[in-house]
Amino acid sequence: MPSAPSGPERTAALAHQLAAVHDGLRVRVRDIREALDQHDGDAAGADIVDGTRLLEHCLGFCHGLQAHHTGEDDGLFLALRTERPDLAPMLDKLIEDHHLIAGILARVHGIAGQAGSGLDGPDRIRLRGELDGLMAIMDSHFAFEERSIGAALDGLTDRSWTATALDAGR
Repeated sequence: MPSAPSGPERTAALAHQLAAVHDGLRVRVRDIREALDQHDGDAAGADIVDGTRLLEHCLGFCHGLQAHHTGEDDGLFLALRTERPDLAPMLDKLIEDHHLIAGILARVHGIAGQAGSGLDGPDRIRLRGELDGLMAIMDSHFAFEERSIGAALDGLTDRSWTATALDAGR
């Protein structure tokens, strides 16, 4: 079994892992959004858009994204803040984004939770709007985070803390 990377390789792995998690979250929200569009005139989207399936997907996505951000705030960002206090303003901005995204997730959760046995036209329109806003904020936030965190990791001289931080943003 190959050994875990160390030093610069470990921080590169952390940056790649963060990007991979972000890519997975992007795919999940886009799948939900596309299913809403398919449901308008095509039975193919109905499977995900019926109340039960939509609730499962939205709740799973909302939980996954919130858990990812909590892990970052309480793990990776805390470790970076300790190692590099000069990064505090950037980390504060990322945490502020997490709170903004949490508000959108709460609205998505509320709409999905009201779906019951189906999602009517007005609820579907509201959900689309929330998901569109979420995708825009996520794309901007993730791109900024990947650049900022990647640059911060590249600038570290003591990389020993990355063993713990590696599991943080999952």
